[in-house]
Order: sequence, then structure tokens, then C-alpha cells
Amino acid sequence: MNTTETTPETIGKVDVFEGLDPAVRERTKKMLMYFILFAVVMLFAGFTSAYIVSNVGQFWVHIEAPTALWISNGLIVASSLPMWLSLRAMRNGQTTASFVHIAITFVLGIAFTVMQLQGWGDLQAKGMGWTVDELASGAKAYRWNSIEQLLDGPAVWGQDYTIGQDGTPLNFRPETKQLFASDDVLMARDITLDVVRTSNSASGYLFILILIHLFHLALGLAYLVVNGVRILKGRIHPGDTVRLHTGGVYWHFLGLLWIYLFAFLFLLH
Repeated sequence: MNTTETTPETIGKVDVFEGLDPAVRERTKKMLMYFILFAVVMLFAGFTSAYIVSNVGQFWVHIEAPTALWISNGLIVASSLPMWLSLRAMRNGQTTASFVHIAITFVLGIAFTVMQLQGWGDLQAKGMGWTVDELASGAKAYRWNSIEQLLDGPAVWGQDYTIGQDGTPLNFRPETKQLFASDDVLMARDITLDVVRTSNSASGYLFILILIHLFHLALGLAYLVVNGVRILKGRIHPGDTVRLHTGGVYWHFLGLLWIYLFAFLFLLH
């Protein structure tokens, strides 16, 4: 009887698909990745739909995306090309070229992360984006574009942000930082307190979406490192590229996920 002894050297190298027909193994790994991505899509769709429904009839804040976040868009889109070239090179037997391309993807991914951090930092500096308020009970409240922070901070109305209802910006008096209805051209009735009370009630959904995005970004970078090591060790080779393929699918999806979130937060929202 043939047995496989488990030793410290073999731990972490066990392939649960070992013994399966290569075609079945490849299809199974691809379908598993597609299932995971489908679940993430449904999660994002559910939270964004819940956010939109929860904010019907309320006041929405539109902010201008900082330059760093626009740059991050270009970086994540550009990173998909070397990821695709890595798979293509491996299938053509160009192992070194495959590793170089996946390394370029990783560098662009790090650059994307740096621009993300800078972009969110730029928003925080102007009182936009995420803020944390401490309640009387000692608990912390996370808010997306807190109206109080926007009005009291250095952000400029019309340049950095606007507040609207049903797609129409409110009127704003910069001298007193008061808000008025969009049809109140004479600015006779101050509605600032009404706006503060009824805005951001569903921002927790966005907080969860951004955390999920950051979590998937960390996984994507780790996946690139793992596949790079596999290429160097010969575990990914021209005869077995399914892990490079699924890694590429995940990375392309990661880029689409961020573009969707960016559009929702800064263009559509």
C-alpha cells in the first residue's frame, strides 16, 4: 500500500486537487474563483442598493475626487496589462518574462496602494471622506462626508464639494455657512440643521464597502507574491498555468471593483 507521510517539509505543499484529471482540476479551480467573485459582486450590489434606498429623499454630498485617487485609477488599470502578459508568456514557455511581468504588476499594485493612501489622506485633511465622531456614551460613530466637518473645515463649496437633494445642489451662503433649499433663491429659510439631521444616516454601508475593498486589495497583493514564488520554484510552468490564470482573473476583478466603487462614491453619488 502506498502512503504519503506528512512531515514539516510537506505541510503547506499539499494540493487538495491532487489525483484529479488535469482538465477537471483546471475547471474546478476556475469555477471556484468565479464563484468567489460572483459572491463579492452580489455583496457589493446589495450594500450599494441598500445605501441608495436608505438615502431616498435625503440630502446627498458630492465631493470632487482628489488627484491621487484619479492617478490610482490609471495605475490599477495599467497593472492588468502585465498581469495578462505574464500568463501569455508562461503559456509560451517564457518563464523569466512571466515572472518579470507579474513583478511589474506587483510594483504597480504597490503604487496604487500608495496613491490610495495619499488620496484618502487629502480628503481627510479637508474634512471630507471618513470622519470619526465620539458620542456622549464614549462610542465612536463613523461618518462619510459629515456635514458638520464639511461646513467647519477648509473644504470650498463648489470646488471641493456640494450638497444636493434629488440631484439638485442646495444654495449656500459662504459668509455664514448656511444652507438653503435649491428653489430658495432669496435664501430666506435656513435649512442647515435639517440637512445635518437627515444626511449620512446610511454611511455605514459605504464604510463596509471600503473595508471590503481594502481587504481584497491586501489579498490581491499577497496572491501576486505567492504566484511569483511559485513561478521561481517551477510550481507554475507552461504545462500548469491555472493558478496564474485565476490570479489574473482575481486581479482584473479587483481593478473593476475599485472603478465601480470610485464611480459610485465620486461620480454617481
